[in-house]
Amino acid sequence: MPNRLASETSPYLLQHASNPVDWFPWGDEAFDKARREDKPVFLSVGYSACHWCHVMEHESFEDEATAALMNEHFVSVKVDREERPDVDAIYTAAVHAMTEHGGWPMSVFLTPDREPFYGGTYFPNTPRHGMMSFTQVLGRIAELWETQRDEVLGAGARLTEALAPRRTAAGTPGASLGRDVLDVAVRGLSRTFDSQHGGWGGAPKFPQPAILEFLLRRYLATDEASLLAMVTRTLDAMARGGIYDQLGGGFHRYATDAIWLVPHFEKMLYDNAQLARVYLHAWQVTGELRYREIVEETLDYVIREMLDASGGFYSAQDADSEGEEGRFFVWKPAEIAAVLGGDSAGPEGDARLLMEAYGVTESGNFEGASILFVAKPIAQVAAEASLDVAEVEARMLRARKKLLASRDGRVRPGTDDKILVGWNGLMLSSFAEAARACGRADYLKIAETNARFVLSQVRDSEGRLRRTWKDGRPRLNGYLEDYANYAEGLLELYQTTFDPEWIEAAIGLADTILAHFTDPAGGFFDTSDDHEELLFRPKETQDGAMPSGGSVAAMVLAKLGEYTGEPGYSEAAVAAVAGVGDQLAHVPLGFAAWLSALDFILSPPSELAIVGPDPVSLLAVVRATYRPNLVVAAKARDENGGIALFEGRGSIDGATTAYLCRQFACEKPVTTPEELGDLLG
Repeated sequence: MPNRLASETSPYLLQHASNPVDWFPWGDEAFDKARREDKPVFLSVGYSACHWCHVMEHESFEDEATAALMNEHFVSVKVDREERPDVDAIYTAAVHAMTEHGGWPMSVFLTPDREPFYGGTYFPNTPRHGMMSFTQVLGRIAELWETQRDEVLGAGARLTEALAPRRTAAGTPGASLGRDVLDVAVRGLSRTFDSQHGGWGGAPKFPQPAILEFLLRRYLATDEASLLAMVTRTLDAMARGGIYDQLGGGFHRYATDAIWLVPHFEKMLYDNAQLARVYLHAWQVTGELRYREIVEETLDYVIREMLDASGGFYSAQDADSEGEEGRFFVWKPAEIAAVLGGDSAGPEGDARLLMEAYGVTESGNFEGASILFVAKPIAQVAAEASLDVAEVEARMLRARKKLLASRDGRVRPGTDDKILVGWNGLMLSSFAEAARACGRADYLKIAETNARFVLSQVRDSEGRLRRTWKDGRPRLNGYLEDYANYAEGLLELYQTTFDPEWIEAAIGLADTILAHFTDPAGGFFDTSDDHEELLFRPKETQDGAMPSGGSVAAMVLAKLGEYTGEPGYSEAAVAAVAGVGDQLAHVPLGFAAWLSALDFILSPPSELAIVGPDPVSLLAVVRATYRPNLVVAAKARDENGGIALFEGRGSIDGATTAYLCRQFACEKPVTTPEELGDLLG
């Protein structure tokens, strides 16, 4: 018989709806029951694409005896961390404080007053590797609750008190915002860069697009070749590696090694949104077509597999299929030969050429099979086979399409089809920017459809965003990251279409951030002032797999200050960046998106207003390269749409006219592409 999770919309919660565990979703009902029955709460936090979450479910939550123990002694609560980042952040902090590490599945034991007193991550079903089994943990906690209640409650109270500083502003408000901060951060990133394989850190190695974006900005400002080299070495290594899906496009979550070969196979919307954008910028800066190819392959994958009929983007795809991680993506030589057919296994056949190019061997590189990666350049494969490079390129393209078609017939990994507004905002930015840079009308249509969907279906009557949407049901209060990421996406869409609807919507979201998320001590809380009361009000400042909501909000507000001339936006942006203080310079790996916001603030940014009936030729100059600190507005008619850049500026003698301004002080207006090119440099 299904438990209470059957009425939820989260695919992760629905996966547990048939467990024999008497699960509750997060909410007062669970804690009221715990208080009424005098039981501790077991909180389990995970997400649908989490491999070890699936393992713990199969080993423990599907087991009748374990479930009986849980139901007798605990009130059990299941949370999707992607739906409830606030709950996840609070209890992740608690687990880190208790164990000095964390991860998912996250397992935390709470008092009925929601105070954590014991926690960890994955617990096995049998004792191993020095770990207690999950049933042993349950038994011990139940015993302590009955026999040492005062000690348990005291531990919860002490831990809650230790976490209390998180209720206040993080960082050092009023810190200096000089260019030396950017320079110190760059030196730190240079020292820790993996010059052999690209990226930062060892195994496991994660894509860090925010760092790459910051370094691209600093390269454009300084022309230091070493900065661009760090970016291109990393992008090239990832694109060649198994972390990139060489057949279907798109990036897996991270590499389990230091060389980008063996991935953890889940695919996350936020990774692909950010990586598509940084590859796009790298193409604009370098002119290297290989980067544009990655952009289009990644976004085309999203269209093919992650786009809902509503216009929203799905959240993730699992690592597992048929109970095995990576099974959907790996190949054996016989499978490739069977797909490509004929004599293709011969020395010059398509199968042999593809296996040489993509590193497929009999022994494999992953559990007896092969993850495709770029083992040899096409030119080398062609030379070794005494074939023309163009011929081999054409044959490899056909072969990859055949393998992709064959792979599509396999049992697919599960898709988490909930639509999260913040993650959709990241992808909206990518589609909107790629539409104008690549001239892809289909990308623009997807971006506009997504914006209309979110603004009409995932907002309430007062214009407040919901966090999630699935099957026609918008749910949960929007978080800072939802407002900030979506406002940024709308600004990118405005700079592609110049439809004032989009910037007006972005202004509305920014105003909500200022009204409901502002921390009087500086920066922004992750939850609104009318959110449900939690153990404390979370305020995450570090940039992780996604940029923090605060760093994106600072960038959005800084840009809106340039568009509107309203000092309140710019002042809030500066205060937010100052609030993270010394961490910017000394912990750049965790504050890269903040550093980009600081780079924008210090540039100073440039404003470009284009007024007149035919802006195409002038916009072509603007879009010829990546200009991260330029905000662009264009109009064909007299309406300003709340954009101060247009005030007092009209077309000259009926010709489309460009005004390049810095802090609203403008250069001489120009009307030709050549003149504008000279101004922009």
